[in-house]
Amino acid sequence: MAVNGAERLRVVLVSPRNPLNIGAAARAMSNFGFASLRLVNPYDVAFREARSAVKSRYILEHAEVYSSLAPAIADCSLVVGTTAGDKRDLHTPLQRLEAGASQIRQHLSSSGVALLFGSEKFGLSTEDMSHCHWLTRIPTRAAHGSMNLGQAVAICLYELSRSEAAVTERFEAAPPASAEENERFTSLLLELLNRSGYVHDRTSASTELKIRRLVRRLGLRAADSESWFGILRQILWRVKRAPDAILIPDDESRRQL
Repeated sequence: MAVNGAERLRVVLVSPRNPLNIGAAARAMSNFGFASLRLVNPYDVAFREARSAVKSRYILEHAEVYSSLAPAIADCSLVVGTTAGDKRDLHTPLQRLEAGASQIRQHLSSSGVALLFGSEKFGLSTEDMSHCHWLTRIPTRAAHGSMNLGQAVAICLYELSRSEAAVTERFEAAPPASAEENERFTSLLLELLNRSGYVHDRTSASTELKIRRLVRRLGLRAADSESWFGILRQILWRVKRAPDAILIPDDESRRQL
């Protein structure tokens, strides 16, 4: 779901070290509809060729590179830093990602926002944090708070794009098999059961009704019907070739149908 004002969000990677992580961050941006990537003093200028930027090379091609943080965030009226929330004194307000995301969304509707991510090894420095209005963290477990840079970007952008109103939405279900396809399936199955000796002549009519009801309860999907037809036809072909090898079920098995 597109975020209102998504074009106003600047994803700022401060001193990133691994080009693959930069590519993964670009991919996450493309996944969730964000396009403005800014890099501050990247460790390796070869990031524009990162193979991890699947279908998002356009973001790397237009990424802006800065030698320091201040000019990278100059056009933003809200600057939010990300941190693992360790024991050091942050001197800056800290809140969980879920709470912070709603504030960022509100701000994006009218003004630019910079979302800062620190280097893979050290995170944001105290000086970097001094540029932030507040900090946010992904609620990981205390024993392992740090995350891979690309993963952290993906989670933060997902939370920004998440909509409470969309929680009740459902993906469109696969279309069910038609009555004709259900009947073809039923006919094949009945022929197989007859040839295997499962159906008694005296109960064939009632068995056919039970099988038809059972097939309808399976909720066969149209996309799966041809596969099932192929499976049943193959089994039926084997039964016709070697009828003596088929075990005839006992009365207890029939009663369980």
